[in-house]
Amino acid sequence: MSTAVRTCVLVFVSLRSGDPEAASALEVARRCLEGGRGAPALRRWRFFELRGEIPAAAELESRLHHSTQFYNPAKERGTVLGEGHGVSPAAPDEALVLVFDRGGERRPAAERWWKHDGGSKVEVREGTVWALRFEGGAPAEEQVEAIAVTTSRASGLLCNPHSQEWRWAAAGTQPPLDWISRRKTARAGRGPGGNAP
Repeated sequence: MSTAVRTCVLVFVSLRSGDPEAASALEVARRCLEGGRGAPALRRWRFFELRGEIPAAAELESRLHHSTQFYNPAKERGTVLGEGHGVSPAAPDEALVLVFDRGGERRPAAERWWKHDGGSKVEVREGTVWALRFEGGAPAEEQVEAIAVTTSRASGLLCNPHSQEWRWAAAGTQPPLDWISRRKTARAGRGPGGNAP
């Protein structure tokens, strides 16, 4: 194993072909949501946060690529973002919205596989990241929240606040490496990165 260690990395997993779930969500947002009428683009990634003894970039990418715990390389691709390695797959004018199940984000099977395969202990958390782009430039927090958080049949689409948490990263910024595991607040969506100060 490589001697280079990172404490936290993010993995964005996207389909190699078109994403019908993202296409459907965009159509619903445009037709049914007041805040979605100006949304020209909506993309989606499955998202993992790995925290612990993480190998250097080349070894990490190889392990992720050869494991079925994270993605299927025959139909998906993974993008790794870590300290000094990689960049967010989002375009500069896309805001990112992270959604994950409250109390259900940990992936014990992936953690066991990682320990068995490499001998180190890691925490694996999973969620979904949506990229939102609006006409007229980078979206404001109010626009992001109007699409992200379901408050009625005509408002919100991506997160059920009764059972899920959401966080966001403003357009042109990198999401924090501890995006899921960072301290949670009552209104997790507030502020860039997802937490109120």
